[in-house]
Amino acid sequence: MAAYTVPSPRQTTKLPAGQVYLMANGDLRLSANQNCWAAQNAMEQDIEKAVATAGWTVVRSHPYKEDEKHGFVSSQAEGMEVFRRLDPNAPLIVAEAVWQYSHHLLHGLITHQGPILTLANWSGTWPGLVGMLNLNGSLTKAGVEYSTLWADDFADPKFQEQLSTWLKTGKVEHPLDHVHPLSSVSVGSDEAALGKALAEQLQHDKAIMGVFDEGCMGMFNAIIPDHLLNPTGVYKERLSQSALYYESTQVSDDEALAVRKRMEEMGLKFETGPTHETDLTDQQILMQCKMYIAAVRIADDFGCSLIGIQYQQGLKDVMPASDLVEGTLNDTNRPPVKSRDGGRVLYEGEPLPHFNEVDECAGLDGLMTYRVHKAMGQPVENTLHDLRWGDWDRSGTTDEYVWVFEISGSVPPTHLTGGWAGATSVRQPAMYFPAGGGTIKGISHPGEVVWSRIYIEDDKLKMDVGRAGVVELPIEETERRWQDTTPQWPIMHAVTYGVSRDQMMARHKANHIQVAYANSAEEADKAMLAKAAMAEALGMEVAVCGTRKGGAAW
Repeated sequence: MAAYTVPSPRQTTKLPAGQVYLMANGDLRLSANQNCWAAQNAMEQDIEKAVATAGWTVVRSHPYKEDEKHGFVSSQAEGMEVFRRLDPNAPLIVAEAVWQYSHHLLHGLITHQGPILTLANWSGTWPGLVGMLNLNGSLTKAGVEYSTLWADDFADPKFQEQLSTWLKTGKVEHPLDHVHPLSSVSVGSDEAALGKALAEQLQHDKAIMGVFDEGCMGMFNAIIPDHLLNPTGVYKERLSQSALYYESTQVSDDEALAVRKRMEEMGLKFETGPTHETDLTDQQILMQCKMYIAAVRIADDFGCSLIGIQYQQGLKDVMPASDLVEGTLNDTNRPPVKSRDGGRVLYEGEPLPHFNEVDECAGLDGLMTYRVHKAMGQPVENTLHDLRWGDWDRSGTTDEYVWVFEISGSVPPTHLTGGWAGATSVRQPAMYFPAGGGTIKGISHPGEVVWSRIYIEDDKLKMDVGRAGVVELPIEETERRWQDTTPQWPIMHAVTYGVSRDQMMARHKANHIQVAYANSAEEADKAMLAKAAMAEALGMEVAVCGTRKGGAAW
């Protein structure tokens, strides 16, 4: 009779009482991890002091890597190896001062049995707040219990109290009294009827979401499972970035040059230079224009109502950035693209909604926003932004807290002051974008916006909606905010009505936030409520966050 050797899990040592693990998740790109390590290391030293003040000791769960010159977990495989060594019942802090790939840690956090705290410093320099929000959204989708904290100063008494509470109890909570279920909100009969009719139309006629490879940058929260997406009437066409690359190579130089010429006629300025590694070159722009044409043609081939390009991994090594393409797609006023035989203008007179970084939650939201705003005669252009950072206005222009909504260049020019003429295309940072490519940089114009986010919790699609205003700040204040974040990217100065900084951070389940303008505050209110009604009719659980402009309750 055969004898079998039965393997057993690796044995771990119990972490002593009064000790807490600290983990630092990072990027997949070595250049990013190396450049961002100093900020992460400085934050960790402050966290160690804060933990010590509470009478506890930090135990770093993985070492600094001398050969790579950083101390981040930088792959899923590495993350699994780290978690195999940890006491599964010990408290664990995931500290983020940088953008991180959630899937590096998600597997271990799903099975970890001890208390989990996600923690970020209040800094826009390296987007740790964005990374933490992505991890929070991913944990929420995965059904993992966690607490979350953020701080300008880890020595602040309020933060120390919150941290001590978590260390003692394994849990810290935040007030969420700004969140109101849609059932408690008065929705006008016209808006309710429109939302219901648009939902029924989408579910009956259906729509195709073109997805150029899923899972961008570990964003587990950005993938909608088919069993949740399909009941809305939207179905995925799973496309490959390799097909986009190939189709781009089939576009002629003349066609691409015509796209660039049209952009320049509309006022877009390209800041070019001769060096591929550091400058935006004419060849990079040419390839971006080819990608734009290719994306529209592939969308037409498959009958897509919207598309999302992953770009960051894969295409980043062979093609310039897709951001110029994405922002152009999201604009009604864009260079025309003809079918391969020249017989048709594709998607003529309308945008082809694009969801940056294949964030399918943003994609579904963007499609709904487009249809609601089109039916209501409101501006249809919409985009996601990173919920990047925020600060009080130092110019004295406003007493309101002003968010920095910022994304890597994929904003429709219509959102910018001056439109195309107010936009500049500059080279993407080489640290993240080795093949270069231009952005659509500009300042979002003042006005009334609807913000929203679809997310997944309890195996359900949910939507938060709210209202905000875009304010104009002096160029000096704008430049300060750009220099504290990413100056190559478009920026929106947003004031969220009735939602404070900490309320937003406590509630928001994603790194991205969707925004669309309306023609007035009253019309924005109605557009928001119509979209909320549409979401509810599609089966989503909807919450209205904050207040109307001026502070009036819903």
